[in-house]
Amino acid sequence: MSANRVDAPKVAAVTGGSTGIGRAICEELLARGYEVVSLALERPETAHPRLHSIEVDLSDRKSAGEAARELVRRFEVTTLVHNAGVMRPAALPEVQLGDFDVLVALHLGSAIQLMQAVLPAMRSRHFGRVVMLSSRAVVGVPGRTSYSATKAGILGMARTWALELAADGITVNVVAPGPIRTNMFYEIIPAGSDKERQLAASVPVGRLGEPADVARAVAFFADPANSYVTGQVLYVCGGGSVGTLTL
Repeated sequence: MSANRVDAPKVAAVTGGSTGIGRAICEELLARGYEVVSLALERPETAHPRLHSIEVDLSDRKSAGEAARELVRRFEVTTLVHNAGVMRPAALPEVQLGDFDVLVALHLGSAIQLMQAVLPAMRSRHFGRVVMLSSRAVVGVPGRTSYSATKAGILGMARTWALELAADGITVNVVAPGPIRTNMFYEIIPAGSDKERQLAASVPVGRLGEPADVARAVAFFADPANSYVTGQVLYVCGGGSVGTLTL
């Protein structure tokens, strides 16, 4: 059976869908006709008849497991977008292993829990789209030990899943954003500051990214027609992955 299932139901689960990049992904997929389920700490502010919400702390493994079971009980998910993330920045001497554990559970553990939950339905349809959000930080950013390590783990996990699931008609790809203007970005870089202007000037294309830039890349990988692309990483970073940025 062909993996190019343009007739498949377009039901997407998006982690961290209430704010920032996740919110933009939800809005992009809604505009493309998807039924969308946000799994996040809060309900999305966006109101839409095809947008649903499961409130959950995905860094808590018990809560994540319960949310995964609720998700598959209520919806037949054909697309999983794992976007939820936090930074917990610290230079190496100040890195706290408790923070590292949180990022492992959120960035990696919850992805496994959700994927294990939605996989049976994807396999039964011989169709699925999985998009993981990593980061340009995997190539190295000072002060990002826990973040870079777990976001790099996403790359290895996605490539492994791509190989395991290709015969099931399921593609697995990664979008790795550079500096994107979100609330999380401005928690580290003050809005309107010299540091923000300097960072924007250091990006090869001359600007910071917007959440919509990332959402369009996610939508490409999620498209049912794109069945011949799997195990790939798309950097949405204005060229920063081939240059040097100081974030």
